[in-house]
Amino acid sequence: MTVTAPPVAPPTGRTAASRAGSSGAGRSGAVAWMVLPALLLFLVFGVVPLVGVLVLSFTQWDGLGPIHTAGLANWKSVLTDSQLPHSILVTFEIMILSWAVQTPMSLLLGTFLAGRQRYRAFLAVLYFIPLLLSSAAIAITYKALLDPNFGLGPGLKLGFLTQDWLGRNNLAIGVVIFIVSWQFIPFHSLIYQGGVRQIPTTMYEAASIDGAGRIRQFFSITVPQLKYTIITSSTLMVVGSLTFFDLIFVLTAGGPGDATRVLALDMYKRGFMSNQMGPASVIASLIVLLGLALALILRRLGGSTTASQQEGA
Repeated sequence: MTVTAPPVAPPTGRTAASRAGSSGAGRSGAVAWMVLPALLLFLVFGVVPLVGVLVLSFTQWDGLGPIHTAGLANWKSVLTDSQLPHSILVTFEIMILSWAVQTPMSLLLGTFLAGRQRYRAFLAVLYFIPLLLSSAAIAITYKALLDPNFGLGPGLKLGFLTQDWLGRNNLAIGVVIFIVSWQFIPFHSLIYQGGVRQIPTTMYEAASIDGAGRIRQFFSITVPQLKYTIITSSTLMVVGSLTFFDLIFVLTAGGPGDATRVLALDMYKRGFMSNQMGPASVIASLIVLLGLALALILRRLGGSTTASQQEGA
């Protein structure tokens, strides 16, 4: 005699929902545990030093002796110092001009390197070399090459290169912008290269069928589809330019005069050359506030990232 087992009733909706909820909660808990180490590192090396600098800006300290409370004296002295507007102006000048040079060059190189030809992979590696070099080493090299007596110009007997590049205000600013662009264009080109490769090829195929050439495709498809990539790259450029220090310190030390004295260099000179840690901490706090404000402005200009876009499809 054959005995058949009774049919198993399917799980009720409440049971299935509870199982799904428990599995979802388990995954969320696992993700939370994986995030904790990174969050701890951020708190220790990011938030705590930032709070310490903010507290230090309200004190008087020479870096070695005891710390004394100074109230708002440091903020008043820094904000009323005639040197601060000049440092901010130089910082924004280098920021805007370097962005204006890096963005179109990086966009063009990234679009070019997004091709599938084999030689473009070699070019991508070649273009990436400047980013691997130390900023201090790059500054020393360019300082030697641009020397008006023993540099590249006198060696090759090229008159237009035989100038006091680092001794004249406008030329020094131009040299800083050129070197910064030369060093960081490869990084941003890599960002644009990845963005271009995520654009669906069907859009270019449809444009070709409609008779659009490469230039028309670039301005009508590539640039609009890279909207958020441009915002991301611009944010990195703008916020990163606030912390330019080692290259300018080695190359010009803020000179000639104070022509290249940016905020980061001003902070260093106040803190480690004049032993005024309080005013230096005020400038550090201002740099953080400017970076946050500029990042929020660029995010607002970019609009919501949840808007419909083909990039990354």
